Formats: sequence, C-alpha cells, structure tokens
Amino acid sequence: MSIKDRLTEDMKQAMKDKEAGKLRLSVIRMVRASIKNAEIDQKKELGDEEVLEVISREVKMRRDSIAEFQKGNRPDLVENLEQEIAILMQYLPPQLSEAEIRDLVMEAIAQTQAASAKDMGKVMAVLMPKVKGRADGKTVNAIVRELLNQ
Repeated sequence: MSIKDRLTEDMKQAMKDKEAGKLRLSVIRMVRASIKNAEIDQKKELGDEEVLEVISREVKMRRDSIAEFQKGNRPDLVENLEQEIAILMQYLPPQLSEAEIRDLVMEAIAQTQAASAKDMGKVMAVLMPKVKGRADGKTVNAIVRELLNQ
C-alpha cells in the first residue's frame, strides 16, 4: 500500500471517529492537499519518495513554527503543533538516532576525504541521499560541522 493510499484510508477512519479524530483528520487533509499541490506543480503523480519529501517538508515547517511560538510565549500553539508532528511522523520512516547519524557522517567524511569545513558541501552531497526523510537536516548539518571542525 502506497503512502497516499494509507493517507486516504486513515482519513476515512478519522472521519468515522468523528470528534476523537478531528485533529488527525485536519492534518491528513492538509498533507493530502500539499501532495496534490506538488503533483500539480510537477505535472505528474508523485511516488512514495516524493510523498515522503512533502511530508518531511510539512514536519520541518511545523518545527520551525514551534521555535517561533516558543519565543512568543504561546504554549497552546506549541502543543497543537507537536500533536500535528506526532501524526505526520507516523508516515515517515523510523528516524535515525544521533549515533547512527554520526556513523554515517564519519563514513561520508572518509569517502570524500574531507579535511576541513570547506569540504562540507562534498560531505553533505554524499550524506543527504542516505538520510533523506530519516533525519532532520539541521541535526545532520550540525554534526557534520562539528566533526569537520575537530
């Protein structure tokens, strides 16, 4: 079952759950709309890889918003966004731990023979396809920067 099919089935279930599935229903509808917009923009039907990119983008937007709402002292909105992220994370592959990311970064550094922060672009080019959808780009970037500056 593709991710789009799973979203459709989960949306139907959330509709049946009425009040209990209201937030879930709105999040799924929003993601499906984002996927549809991406399909219109690219003039093709998206596969699972592209759908994962759209979902990852939605999670990233919410994480960025959480930081802003925390600065603005809005715990109600922060809590709502965290619930939305939890729903979206169910559709992404299991996330890598920091130790797993460090191992992949070390492999990428060895593979590209990077020596300094100037080589960060080479390392990221090798690394990002391996962690796509399974790790936050900011976290990966911070670990690469840390290891290259040692």
